[in-house]
Amino acid sequence: MTAQVTPMMAQYLEIKAQHSDALLFYRMGDFYEMFFDDAVAAAEALDIALTKRGKHNDADIPMCGVPVHSAESYLLTLIRKGFRVAICEQMEDPAEAKKRGGSKAVVRREVVRLVTPGTLTEDSLLEARRHNFLAAYAEVRGEGALAWADISTGDFRVLPCPPVRLGPELARLAPREILVQDSMEIGRQDAIGEVGCAITPLSPGSFDSQSGEKRLCGLFGVTTLEAFGTFGRAELSAMGALIDYLDLTQKGSLPLLRAPRQQASGGILQIDAATRRNLELTHALSGGRANSLLAVLDRTLTAGGGRLLERRLSGPSTSLETIRARHEAVAFYVSDTQVRDDQDALMRQIPDLDRALSRLALDRGGPRDLAAIRDGLAGAARLAGRLSDIELPALLTEARLGLEGHDALCTMLASALVDEPPVQLRDGGLIAAGYSAELDEVRTLRDEGRGVIASLQADYVEATGVTSLKIKHNNVLGYFIETTATHADKMLSPPLSERFIHRQTTANAVRFTTVELSELETRILNAGNRALEIERALFQSLRAAILECHDRIGGTARALSELDLAAALARRAIEGDWTCPRVSEDRSFRIVGGRHPVVEAALSRSGEAFVANDCTLTPQTDGAAITLLTGPNMAGKSTWLRQNALIVILAQMGSFVPADQAEIGLVSQVFSRVGASDDLARGRSTFMVEMVETASILNQADDRALVILDEIGRGTATYDGLSIAWATLEHLHEVNRCRALFATHYHEMTALAAKLDGLSNATVAVKEWEGEVIFLHEVRPGAADRSYGVQVAKLAGLPGPVIDRAQIVLDALEKGEREGPERSTLIDDLPLFSVAPAPVARAAAPSPIEDRIRAVHPDEMTAREALDLVYELKALMGD
Repeated sequence: MTAQVTPMMAQYLEIKAQHSDALLFYRMGDFYEMFFDDAVAAAEALDIALTKRGKHNDADIPMCGVPVHSAESYLLTLIRKGFRVAICEQMEDPAEAKKRGGSKAVVRREVVRLVTPGTLTEDSLLEARRHNFLAAYAEVRGEGALAWADISTGDFRVLPCPPVRLGPELARLAPREILVQDSMEIGRQDAIGEVGCAITPLSPGSFDSQSGEKRLCGLFGVTTLEAFGTFGRAELSAMGALIDYLDLTQKGSLPLLRAPRQQASGGILQIDAATRRNLELTHALSGGRANSLLAVLDRTLTAGGGRLLERRLSGPSTSLETIRARHEAVAFYVSDTQVRDDQDALMRQIPDLDRALSRLALDRGGPRDLAAIRDGLAGAARLAGRLSDIELPALLTEARLGLEGHDALCTMLASALVDEPPVQLRDGGLIAAGYSAELDEVRTLRDEGRGVIASLQADYVEATGVTSLKIKHNNVLGYFIETTATHADKMLSPPLSERFIHRQTTANAVRFTTVELSELETRILNAGNRALEIERALFQSLRAAILECHDRIGGTARALSELDLAAALARRAIEGDWTCPRVSEDRSFRIVGGRHPVVEAALSRSGEAFVANDCTLTPQTDGAAITLLTGPNMAGKSTWLRQNALIVILAQMGSFVPADQAEIGLVSQVFSRVGASDDLARGRSTFMVEMVETASILNQADDRALVILDEIGRGTATYDGLSIAWATLEHLHEVNRCRALFATHYHEMTALAAKLDGLSNATVAVKEWEGEVIFLHEVRPGAADRSYGVQVAKLAGLPGPVIDRAQIVLDALEKGEREGPERSTLIDDLPLFSVAPAPVARAAAPSPIEDRIRAVHPDEMTAREALDLVYELKALMGD
């Protein structure tokens, strides 16, 4: 027989049906409980106990739960494992439920928030120095657009984005979650998923451009979006879908988003996903941030500065005016170390304004978020004062102006808040004494009730003239006034009887109360709760005052980040002896003494020096400029290729660069085909991945691109690989007409330098010494005559017989190449199987000398015995 569904379980099932695609955190007292399949999945994902509670359809109901006070850590685990979580809170306490519906009434519950990867705001769920972007992609009548927002900082942008550019743009932004139309092909969704973000399909209604325009106007309180820019239908569709999703997940509590900023696709240096991965811009190939360019570069002191650094590094500018302004800002801090040091001391005390403001806007903030705004604005004001009388570059001047204008709010917050507010509002104690007279009075009653009663008692003694009058307390009467029986007549007679109300007579005493005492008793008993109520109201008033100034506070946060980043880049430039690059409109490219920043940092930790190298790629008129680099493995070819691409990216993001001199004509695209990897999940071999990436470069690179290619064609047969590499180089020269660095082991290609005007040869120098190869890591003009592959194999530790055999085969092959016999004859002539294999090296038997030495105990020998031993060993050698 089917068990009857309890009212509570009926409520649960009804709410769960509305959020079937999410785990439901169902609040029950101090726990979030999960039931049925949610409980099974959550218990496995969180490694917590799975229990049961009651029955449903004659089966046990699985159940698990997590404490409310530590729920954030569990949420982080679930989000990282791909779950969405619906937070269902109790909207009333059990006492209110009983008043409403009796003893069997169920506490009213509602889902107050959907937690998804792109909608996190809590500090414990976010990385302080990384943006947490939520993106949306829309296509309308063949036009595409990408919108993205970080609700933890309020950043909101949109970009026209044709489908072919979607992958590279997502690789640049690295969003945690992307919204797409549910009609998008599965193949396209899989391609988007390669970026590593969660994909959330939405209905066509969410992407309706007309509805999206209305949502945006409503959000920003305007009748038209013209003040923000002219947006196409695809852009309105993408932004509208993003706002619709935020409204859904935040249950109407929309975050404080800044006005949408339209980003031009041509204003950013284009770097595709493969190039970002190969160059290890923000993440190392081994995984994580360590040993990436970002990790080596980051000297920022604030979380906002760290996020701005990652954004600049991920999307360097192609605007000469912007690049030069950033270089001027860095140069200022390089030259004026005193100002930079003073600024650094202030920056270390500034909290994360953006995220504190966002939590307050979403009503998820606490007392410490108010303190963060107070401390951040106060620090900004002190910094503005330090910079006020200094002649600053234009970019820093604009930033300094953004630090000012918060005097009234700073004064209010400084007087209202204690120095160290509590973590939770419910803990109380966030409002400073003297800010609210009512709160001070209530606190006095709460904390000094006995003193207040004693003061009142003294007043009553003076009024009655009864020195033995006492104010006492018991659990039956509460507070009461007591006199001895001898004073009964006086207390019960006018005029005292009009003020003192008789309550009880005992054998030896008479007890009274007054209206004052009754009211005071009520106030004392309720003082604790009343203090919390007043603090909650004051918290909300302070929060409202902050939100009224959110635009200016956001501007201050951006200004602080700009100043922090410029000073941080200056600090890094001084540490590494970096130089300011000269960036121009032409297509010149000249690096003197260039270095790889990550490799140099790694070598410096072990006390080794990095060998700097030059690079010149200056094309004639509108032609190509390509350097063909040959040389052995392990000599540093890949490092040289990568370092020149990194110098371009650093220069155009606004940083100084690791070189003695750098002259760079603006680069529009950076492409890299470096390293070997396969894609087994999609059935693609290493060679196939190589060809796909090479094809992408040849199809997209324009004449302002910088291309670095390493060992094209190595994944297939020698002649196939050579022919592909040869044709690729010719195409780069004749069709793409770009600047390129091309490393290869196919020495035959060096002959192309005589045929292609824009091609020059370079090689990495090595030195042979007594059969060993020494890598000099110096790039010089010319071509390598051999690859030293066998020597490198020897350094890698291949067994001696294998090295010897490889040398025999190599000598025979090279002799055949020189003398020109048919290859089949050459291979047949090699005694691969016609002679016995080289003997396996065996350990030699111990010699008499070794046996004798092992028997010696030096500490026990005299000088004479040691001399005798030398003669004995010499004799054994003769034997």
